[in-house]
Amino acid sequence: MRWLIHLSCLLSPGMAAAHASEQGFVLLLPTDLYIAGGVAAVALTVLLVAAVPDRAARRLFRPVPLWRAARRRRGGWPSLLSALLLWWLIWRGLTGSQDPTVNPLPLVIWTAVWLCLVITQALVGDLWRALNPWTGLWARLGRPRPLQYPRALGHWPALLGLFAIAGFLLADPAPARPERLALAAGGYWALNMAGTLAFGPRWLLSAEALTVLMRAYSGLALPGRWRGRRAIGLSGWRHLARADPPVALALFMVAMLAAGSFDGLNETFWWLARLGVNPLEFPGRSAVVLPTLAGLALAWAGLAALFAASLHAGAILAEDTRPTPGLLRAFAPTLLPIAFAYHFAHYLPAMLVEGQYLLLMLNDPAGTGANLLGLAGMQVTTGVFNSRDTVRVIWLTQAGAVVLGHVVAILMAHVRALAHFATPRQALLSQVPLALFMVLYTLFGLWLLAAPRGA
Repeated sequence: MRWLIHLSCLLSPGMAAAHASEQGFVLLLPTDLYIAGGVAAVALTVLLVAAVPDRAARRLFRPVPLWRAARRRRGGWPSLLSALLLWWLIWRGLTGSQDPTVNPLPLVIWTAVWLCLVITQALVGDLWRALNPWTGLWARLGRPRPLQYPRALGHWPALLGLFAIAGFLLADPAPARPERLALAAGGYWALNMAGTLAFGPRWLLSAEALTVLMRAYSGLALPGRWRGRRAIGLSGWRHLARADPPVALALFMVAMLAAGSFDGLNETFWWLARLGVNPLEFPGRSAVVLPTLAGLALAWAGLAALFAASLHAGAILAEDTRPTPGLLRAFAPTLLPIAFAYHFAHYLPAMLVEGQYLLLMLNDPAGTGANLLGLAGMQVTTGVFNSRDTVRVIWLTQAGAVVLGHVVAILMAHVRALAHFATPRQALLSQVPLALFMVLYTLFGLWLLAAPRGA
């Protein structure tokens, strides 16, 4: 009956600190029923995949062409306006209110971009291509002739950049403090602007972590470009239509999942107990900076090793001799639906609260008493968490997102295996360890959403 205890706690919720801003909200899934149902759904999907004819499985991800796609333009006005907006936000972060629920910088960076835009990328497509704050200035400066980007660097700088972003988000004592965030955002923009001026947009596609992350998530969108036309298909079809990513980019995709998972893990009572911290007497982030960074690195390395081991075991079962790095390149994109699903589920309660602060900020962005959206007098409320019906909807949405993400991942992996192994039998055998990995990760992801949190 432990789920009844969770339910009673949720119906009388309290505020808890969160990193998206200082006013996050924690909502825990009821453990037993949702974990059992979620794992059962994914396990049944594995059995269904084994029974589906190979030709039908391939057709699942075949896009439907719609109309001829317009020619893409690089470095237009949206990018330049994004840069101007970022500079203004940095100025407000340095000179405005240091309340992260009022200052526009943390609300735009952590709520509008890290929460909302990432989700929009995976649902709608690559909006970041037009909105990134670098190519517009590069184009206005006459598109300087770039240097040759070193092939040896590959996507390794982006992987390092992702660790820096995740480390700042999870380990910094005050990542939402406007002044602190302004210095970090300004330094990050300047570094990557210098890279763009030196190497052109190639720098952004290979070395800038946000662009690489946004492009990876945009590959999950239903609409996209295919053979010069706009097309629509099952989530993930664009990744299956592309060539295998380089090793560094494959590891970046694994790291996206690991970062999101550790984002949830490092707040749990279980993790704090590993650090010897009483969650009811949490001393503050400054006391656990190094353990958090070490845990993040360990999560990345551990997940990469476990994923590679699953692929290697599958190759042994299929009597295939291809090297593990090649398998990692082929199957890393299949983790992206899981990474996105957990990002959505983990941040859904925060978005319901942070989104209200964002709307209030947009109603009066300069703090002059404006009423641009007609929201003057609006009060931020957490009432959605006080009703059994609305809480149940949130629970079902979170659990459903995690399960659906794993189902899509399993289907993608099966289609990928059919393309990379010589026979359907080999493809099916190769998926046994990977399917087990994904079922166990479903269990882990739902446990994260259910685990008590103390930080």
